[in-house]
Amino acid sequence: MFYPESQVRVWLYNRSTDMRKSYDGLSALVRNKLEEDPLSGQLFVFINRKQTQCKVLYFDRSGYCIWSKRLEQGQFHAHAGESHKKRLEWTDLKLILEGIDTRSVQQYKRYKHQQSGYTTEA
Repeated sequence: MFYPESQVRVWLYNRSTDMRKSYDGLSALVRNKLEEDPLSGQLFVFINRKQTQCKVLYFDRSGYCIWSKRLEQGQFHAHAGESHKKRLEWTDLKLILEGIDTRSVQQYKRYKHQQSGYTTEA
């Protein structure tokens, strides 16, 4: 199973990717197009032109790993805009993998950081 840590950074490559690419091809995309370090332990998400296949490249302590998913029906709904990459939250990645369009999901604020009422006087 695919269970990365919740604190890990997730990057979506916003260009269609040839799913014949494997470890070396995907890590080259990470270095050259995303301008990130593929050995960093971050997750890098790639989706094909038809949006029916997805690969996630990451490096664990001993080597590269690729997690792959091919849909039998429907498409992945990942919308990163005009840039080459978009930072995703772990929850966003799970929604994309489950086929939920992240544009239609409304996320409510759960916590408001309150400023301290204390003042310092010199």
